[in-house]
Amino acid sequence: MLAFAAIAIAANAHAAEGSGDEAPQATPYRPSVATPAQLSAPGWLEVEAGGLPARFVDGTKRDSLPVTLKLAFTPDWGVRVSTDAWARLSEADGTRTSGGGDTAVVVKRRFAVDDASAFGLEGTVSFPTAKTGLGSGGTDVSLTGIYSVDLPAGLHADFNLEATRLQRVDAGTGHVQWLWAASLAKTIDERWGVTVEPSGTRRQGADGTAQLLGAVTFNASRRVVLDAGLARSLRHGERERSAFAGITWLAARL
Repeated sequence: MLAFAAIAIAANAHAAEGSGDEAPQATPYRPSVATPAQLSAPGWLEVEAGGLPARFVDGTKRDSLPVTLKLAFTPDWGVRVSTDAWARLSEADGTRTSGGGDTAVVVKRRFAVDDASAFGLEGTVSFPTAKTGLGSGGTDVSLTGIYSVDLPAGLHADFNLEATRLQRVDAGTGHVQWLWAASLAKTIDERWGVTVEPSGTRRQGADGTAQLLGAVTFNASRRVVLDAGLARSLRHGERERSAFAGITWLAARL
């Protein structure tokens, strides 16, 4: 279904461009964990959506449809709202829970260094809008530092360091979770690109995580970018993995 939607959106975008609508390019944040310092096109609503089936070491399965709406007011200020439009958690004993996910509201500020690099800062509040088991169960607050740089040979790197204060945690574990991510993207030609990214989390009293993500991207048009890839735990191997596919669509000028 996502593929049909992507084809339809790409066709509409091509038609708009062919009719003289000089739209700016889409600015994908997905599929990597890290986000770039760059914002989406100012004054345009940009939509990201996809599918994400994940398998965990304890036998739990989580399938979700993440959705993000992005709006930049200027090249340096913007907001976005993210949630799971639908999620299903399948426990090892066969118990299933399904519904929507938590809702995160992000305010973003970019600090340009030069034409090739920039710093970024994001403040996030995540609200517990999900059913029990599908979200964190509390109101969580995050602060993310970003550094992005264009490198020679069509390479681009994004580095993120994020601190999140979790409202609800297990007894004996810390409230602050650290996340790091380092994404390296390579432009192959005008249409295709590839991304490789290690990332991980740390929290006092809780098991840390580490994963390696690989993805391909395809520019269907200036306004539509498709992506697909895999992520695998560096600690648990094939027992903890996820696959994903999605779309970034520069939808409409506001």
